[in-house]
Amino acid sequence: MIANAMVRMIVAAHLALLAGAVYADGAADRGKELYRIYCTQCHGVLGNGKGVNAATLSVQPRDHTDTAEMSARTDEDLFKAIKHGGKAVNKSVLMPNWNANLGDDDIHLIVAYLRELCCKNN
Repeated sequence: MIANAMVRMIVAAHLALLAGAVYADGAADRGKELYRIYCTQCHGVLGNGKGVNAATLSVQPRDHTDTAEMSARTDEDLFKAIKHGGKAVNKSVLMPNWNANLGDDDIHLIVAYLRELCCKNN
């Protein structure tokens, strides 16, 4: 029984290392994929704040393609908003906290993707 648990732990560790190696080279792709999974419902596939949930929200989601608006936000503020929710940065309480779903490394990848969204055409 202990041997089976050890084998599972070793396999899990190897898979985690493999996943890390895969995403080390494709960090931008990983950030985009995480954004697609966690953010597009409200912020939209294009990041313009026009996701499928936007019409039903009393406060409209942030347009992540707005360079001026996004440039006014520090990476730390964006990280904090994603991790702890909008209320943590004095923004909408409708922005959920994702700290139970995302680790700090994944949140940093989303922040990096947000910077790409807001500035890629400028």
